[in-house]
Amino acid sequence: MVARRKSAGRGFVGVFAAVACASLFVAGCFGFGIASAGGAGADAAGFGLGGTSDAVILQVNDSPAEVAAPAIQEERAIEATAQRDVSQGYQEIAAEEEAARIAAEQERIAKEKACIQQVADAKSAYLAKYGSLPVSNVDFSIGREAFVAEWTVRINDYLEGFPLAGHGETFAIAAWENGVDPRWSPAISNTESTRGSVCFSPHNAWGWGQSAWPNWDTAIRAHVKGLADVYGYTISYANAMKYCPPNYDNWYRDTLNEMAKI
Repeated sequence: MVARRKSAGRGFVGVFAAVACASLFVAGCFGFGIASAGGAGADAAGFGLGGTSDAVILQVNDSPAEVAAPAIQEERAIEATAQRDVSQGYQEIAAEEEAARIAAEQERIAKEKACIQQVADAKSAYLAKYGSLPVSNVDFSIGREAFVAEWTVRINDYLEGFPLAGHGETFAIAAWENGVDPRWSPAISNTESTRGSVCFSPHNAWGWGQSAWPNWDTAIRAHVKGLADVYGYTISYANAMKYCPPNYDNWYRDTLNEMAKI
């Protein structure tokens, strides 16, 4: 009997010990789980995965077209401004050129009117002194361009085949500018040197003192101006007496006849 009780006591103790071990194991596992959970939470917080305050926000860059658009607009604005500036510059230049053209035209007209008036005054003075013109009238009122064109042809025809050939325009322009009969100087060149064929000094086809010139054009301009300054508008008997005292009668007749040919 005693032996059975001892055996039963040992069994109870064994069961109790087993239950206690199981309880400790469960408690340990539960504690480990809590600790692990707490550690995981701390780790998660440490890496910032559990909140948004420390989140990294990634910024996406604009596309190349969006970045380039403002630059293109600025470039176009600059080009438009430049075009306006260039256009304005062209307009200003055109206005200046037009103003210069108008001023030049007004000056030309004024000079032309002055020349026509000068010739009219010279003719009036001649008529008042001599009563009539020695040869047909020369019309200066047609204007410089028409005058020079007409008399260039007529004088060139007269000088053809002689050393003075081809200088009709110089004679015509000089006559217009000095207000003298355009036939006078060419005709004198025939009386004095057969239109430049026999000159006693270089390019002096008119027996004009001791003068000499480097070329025909310079000589023509000087002679026509001399006629205007010393003798007036055209030939006269009194002018012949002054120009060629030893033989003025023949000089006047011959020169007048040549003028009528031009």
